[in-house]
Amino acid sequence: MPSLFLDTERMSNLTSGLGQVCLNLGLELVRQQPPGWEITFLVPKDQVGVFGPSAKYIVASRWRRVLHPWSFDVWHSLYQGSRFLPQRQSKLIYTILDLNYLSMPEYSDARKARQKRRYQHAIDQASVITTISVYVAKDVKRQLNVPPTTPVEAIYCGVNTPSSLPTQPPTIKPDKPFLFFIGMMQPYKNVHTMLPILKAFPQYRLVLAGPDKPAYSQQIREQAQQLGVADRVLLAGPVDEATKWWLYANCDALLFPSRLEGFGIPVVEAMAFGKPVFSSTLTSLPEVGGDEAFYFSDFEPNTVVETFRHGMDTYRNDPTMPDRLRAQSQKFSWAAVAADYWKLYQRV
Repeated sequence: MPSLFLDTERMSNLTSGLGQVCLNLGLELVRQQPPGWEITFLVPKDQVGVFGPSAKYIVASRWRRVLHPWSFDVWHSLYQGSRFLPQRQSKLIYTILDLNYLSMPEYSDARKARQKRRYQHAIDQASVITTISVYVAKDVKRQLNVPPTTPVEAIYCGVNTPSSLPTQPPTIKPDKPFLFFIGMMQPYKNVHTMLPILKAFPQYRLVLAGPDKPAYSQQIREQAQQLGVADRVLLAGPVDEATKWWLYANCDALLFPSRLEGFGIPVVEAMAFGKPVFSSTLTSLPEVGGDEAFYFSDFEPNTVVETFRHGMDTYRNDPTMPDRLRAQSQKFSWAAVAADYWKLYQRV
């Protein structure tokens, strides 16, 4: 009986994007499990049983990172930072979500070099490397040494959206039409470049949701103050699921000008609600937004304002666009991701 092992240890934080990737992919893999296969999940103690009774479970612990007796036919590490790698003969599938760590200015060269060595160690063991976008696949080949016989394959991320809005009331409910951004508030997210839109369109508020880096949040506040729009910028911090979906459903548009993304889940989530998306042209985002997103060619204030003006006019004058946006979002389903991975597991 072929055996499959999946490192889903990062379900220790189910509010994180990685925790949700582990949970949703695991659930769908079990649902599509072919006859004769055995699946074992590495999980935090409180998640034993989450994938149902047909699966097997190993509880993750720190000492098992360096010493474990496990042997499986296929071993899938679901993210590039995993410390759990096979010590015995297993076919390793090594998934790299992004190499953003290597580009962060807040980390020293020495820290980046240590992390790069960890990535390289896993690559040297891997039978197949998978990434969540073509951009990341190219970046892996550019920054790391991939053996010529090791395939690098892009299997896009899946995205779940609710079929109906939660009944729980939102914790944030702007009193004016609003634009929306969600994600980690860090400089590479580039949100400060969107503030000229508020100056040009005084009817709007801008809601920024997600954990923040205090220095960058302060930069946004200071620039908003200089432009005279500080009273219309709401730094909401992390929001619960009910509030997140309400904000998507009720915003006029998503602004996502990030300079560095392995995939860009908010783009898909906004499109699932038929909302226009304004994105950068950088890294993976054009792969996800496709022909239906509006793109900033640069981030000069005039370009940002005119791109937004043109995009909103186009959206309002095209009654078919919301349906096309929803169709674009449906290309990124967990069912499709799991089906692609089962083909890969069986091949290796």
